[in-house]
Amino acid sequence: MSSISIIGLGNMARVLGVRAVAGGHSVQIIGRYAAQAAALADELGGNATAGTLADPLAGDIVILAVPYGSAASVVSQYGTALTGKVVIDITNPFNLTTFTDLVTPDDSSAAQEIAKAAAPGAHVVKAFNTLFSGVLATGEVANGPLDVFIAGDDADAKASVAAFIESLGLRPLDAGDLKMAHWLEGAGLLILGQAAKAKDFSLSIKILG
Repeated sequence: MSSISIIGLGNMARVLGVRAVAGGHSVQIIGRYAAQAAALADELGGNATAGTLADPLAGDIVILAVPYGSAASVVSQYGTALTGKVVIDITNPFNLTTFTDLVTPDDSSAAQEIAKAAAPGAHVVKAFNTLFSGVLATGEVANGPLDVFIAGDDADAKASVAAFIESLGLRPLDAGDLKMAHWLEGAGLLILGQAAKAKDFSLSIKILG
């Protein structure tokens, strides 16, 4: 099993933490506020520990479960501490005013922008952004496990993420290199729009990580 660091204290951090602990992984919860991080780690149980952004990252896999607007600054803050680690970007760079477009450049993606901000040797992989927390908590559909699309430039990093996803009882699907994250993030926006049509729009917003 792997050692996982989850940066963030929101819904997606909690759901991924629950599944990771159940999958036998050692989980480190990192947040801006020590008390909240400790409370989430206590809730997860198992081998979960807590720390703040000032603490070293224990995980070989680091999950960025923070809003896109702060993701680049977080990876910049950690600098070379991310060298050699796999960084899973789960963010969706939605325009939070309209929820009808993305804030990233047309020829880029959140994952690519985060990779630019990360230190050399940090391997960014896009994953989980098309599964909102309420769906991910269930973990399966009628005909089997949920699919998790992944995209990245490093084959070994993608293999590590795929193995992690399988350990959560989910099915990884390789979407290609990191530039494909642009389309996965567009799919995330489409899924949000469909959720808003099916239900009250404010409710669909609440299920975002």
